[in-house]
Amino acid sequence: MKPTHLLRSVAQSVCSLLDYKLRATHSEPDPVCSPIDYKRAAGFVTFLAAVLALAVAPAVAHAGSCCKPEPKPEPKDACCAAAEIENRVQPEGPQPSKIENPFTRLSLYQADGVFTDDSEKTFRLAELRGRPVVVNLFFATCGYACPLTVTDLLAVQARLSPALRRGAVFVLVSFDLERDTVAALANYRAARQLDANWILLRGDDASVRELAALLGVKYKQEADGSFAHSNLFTILNREGEIVHQRTGLSGGLDAALAALEATAAK
Repeated sequence: MKPTHLLRSVAQSVCSLLDYKLRATHSEPDPVCSPIDYKRAAGFVTFLAAVLALAVAPAVAHAGSCCKPEPKPEPKDACCAAAEIENRVQPEGPQPSKIENPFTRLSLYQADGVFTDDSEKTFRLAELRGRPVVVNLFFATCGYACPLTVTDLLAVQARLSPALRRGAVFVLVSFDLERDTVAALANYRAARQLDANWILLRGDDASVRELAALLGVKYKQEADGSFAHSNLFTILNREGEIVHQRTGLSGGLDAALAALEATAAK
């Protein structure tokens, strides 16, 4: 309905109400409002509308303000977003380093032991990664078992192909912390004519015992200063995982040679 029609309808209703009141009080019916009555009624309706508008306007304004949707943030340029991330406050203290090529779960190269070679250089087992390795625990003054094992290892080395002989490493680790000094190990190398593919190591008690436990080697110093110990050597693949062990003091060289060749082929 148009506003003018609505106003006319309301005015007519008011006029009829006035007419009804007039007839009730004076018994002078006037069923039709005069133009003057219409003007009066219209003015009265306009007045009521103004009052109502003033009353409800604050409530409508309040409702509108609380229900307005929040403006969406404008997207930032890629360069600005990157700068914001870069400028965020970093946590204090040292952060863990990212390991690009972590060792496998079974790798002995996870061991934390620190050793010293016969040229007095610091050495860690992880430096052997990527090469076929033969490891043997010994002590340089051993009079029987250790010399036999080293002789067998020299025989295995001699049977390797030229390429594998250049790449394979033979590691001797002493558990005689007192007598096997750097100089003693250097003398042992010379006496047994061990080439550059042999690495002779000594370490502190914790480092040696950790390696012995990983290899399954047991040793105990006797009252005379010698050692009772397991007789075995171990072959590691390029990742430092155990792939073969020879136990005892004789035989098993063919199997050890095959394990080394298989490791080198991978």
